[in-house]
Amino acid sequence: MPSGDRRDAVRAIVSAGQRELVAELERLDGGGRFGRSGRTRLLENGDVFERAVVSAAFSDEFFAAGLSVVLHPRNPYVPAFQAHFRYREAADAWWFGGSVDLLPCYGFASDATHFHRVLKSHCDTLDPAFHAQAKRACDDRFRLPHRDEARGIGGILFDHLSLPGPDGWRRSAAFTAAGIAAIAPAYFPIVRRRKDLPHGERERQWQLYRRGRYVEFTLVHDAATAVQADAEAILSALPPLARWESEFTPEPGSAEADLASFLVPRDWAAETPVTAG
Repeated sequence: MPSGDRRDAVRAIVSAGQRELVAELERLDGGGRFGRSGRTRLLENGDVFERAVVSAAFSDEFFAAGLSVVLHPRNPYVPAFQAHFRYREAADAWWFGGSVDLLPCYGFASDATHFHRVLKSHCDTLDPAFHAQAKRACDDRFRLPHRDEARGIGGILFDHLSLPGPDGWRRSAAFTAAGIAAIAPAYFPIVRRRKDLPHGERERQWQLYRRGRYVEFTLVHDAATAVQADAEAILSALPPLARWESEFTPEPGSAEADLASFLVPRDWAAETPVTAG
């Protein structure tokens, strides 16, 4: 496929992904509407999402395109969510990349199992061995190394996907587009299940504390990426409210304390699905 055709196809994938996710998220939220700042679509103070960002980016200097999705829900029982999909091209070289991960404040095995099984089904369309590699890469990448702590319960991460053969570009692009489409079935049922659960100030403060971990990762460990990316898009994707403490120990035996063991990487997709809890 000629370079110009590839670039047009990627622009179409990213633009369609942004457009469809914005529409689906507005339906899911119910009350919020996305505004526009350049290529960034931003929803704030919605009924379900305190902040939701769906950002498309394109660069023609050395052709690059990307779609970023960051979702900060109101209810502490709804996990936060992040996804990034990207494409790079230089001369005859090209590759796709992507990551999807879930950041809960409270651990629900049914949510984790569902999320990872959807992602595994997506990965299996490419290669049955791909999911294990992509999950391990995600677990390794999204950690706070100085705390020896995972940011969330992971998902998948792949980079430099450039399948060989005359049909390699089309297959790579189709897999990436399907990854964008997998966001809704992987995450939205969890939101619907948790968004109306009752909660109080204790749960809210714990949510703000866990958001502080997200900010810490973004501004400290993702600093190299942040320097190269659009500053407005990075800052708008941060949660609107967060708290940070250098040391904080939840009450032993509490649901907050249980999160530490929940964040330890495990093969959620292989576990028996549960329908409650």
